[in-house]
Amino acid sequence: MTDKYKIYIPEDMKSRLTNDAELFEFFKKDGSVNLNAFLKQLLVTYFDPYRNRKEELLNTILSDLNGLASISKSDANTIADKIINTYLRDNAMHSDKSSTITLTVSGRSLDVIHTIENNLLNNTSMSQYLKDLFQSYLSIPRNDREMIIFQDTFEDLKDAIKKEQVITFSSTTAPNQVFSVMPYIIAASKEEQCNYLLCCDTRTGNPRSFRVSRINSIFPTNYSFTPDPNIIQELKEAAIRSPQSASKNVIAQVRLTQKGIHRFHMVAKNRPDVMKIEGDVFYFNWPLRQLEEYFKRFGKDALIISPVECIESMIIFHRNALDAYKKLSNKITAKG
Repeated sequence: MTDKYKIYIPEDMKSRLTNDAELFEFFKKDGSVNLNAFLKQLLVTYFDPYRNRKEELLNTILSDLNGLASISKSDANTIADKIINTYLRDNAMHSDKSSTITLTVSGRSLDVIHTIENNLLNNTSMSQYLKDLFQSYLSIPRNDREMIIFQDTFEDLKDAIKKEQVITFSSTTAPNQVFSVMPYIIAASKEEQCNYLLCCDTRTGNPRSFRVSRINSIFPTNYSFTPDPNIIQELKEAAIRSPQSASKNVIAQVRLTQKGIHRFHMVAKNRPDVMKIEGDVFYFNWPLRQLEEYFKRFGKDALIISPVECIESMIIFHRNALDAYKKLSNKITAKG
């Protein structure tokens, strides 16, 4: 059974929800963002936490109001409900522009909608109830929002870490490959955008990192492992530094132009920490691939002058880009 509901929310709220849907990779077959699938998952995983938080706050307010002799129990209920449903709404997300969403629900998400319809609307509409729920969700840091959307995955990983149990899984970035790992730590990225599983590959023994929202089909095996203190320390350092990469650090030197220095201060996402600066040369103690990916955006304004393998890698990257643009230019010239 499927039902459709029209939901009216501010345009900026829709934009932020769409951003989460895109970041957490809810896509249709044509590659466009599947906002409806994301909102269905949000309803299923956040409804109970939202309702519990709201009830706890309501009970706290009621307790305070009922302690006042001048206020009747009926008036206390009315005032408490008014505070919850009106005054606690965040005006920062208010927008003059409204957007209409047609929410198509089925299965578990339809059950949630029916529960709301039959028990929780009182003097508010379904549209307003869901808008308040979405607003509450968006007030939470993004890495915690990821935990809400993928709560089953997080629970499975936490259980395996606690039991020191080898697990296998696939990933959306490599759907045809099965990974076998010893899970150690779940850590949020530096910018608190996403969470990462820091683990050790059972085949190679090398530390690895996987974005939790990209992990699929977790299977707990019958094999346990004894955590290695050295690996624990290494992964703890990676969790603080840059959980996107569990690889070991290298000492690197990068020569920046004035424009490169300006860009370095402006581009904060995944920016490596500076060890020291000598003139126009910046020193880093950072995972090699993370360093390369960051400075690829700088072009000639950032030259990684050591280690040597990094120089070769950057040459290949820029040569391939140059070749691609040359081919494109030749095609355009031939057509002209």
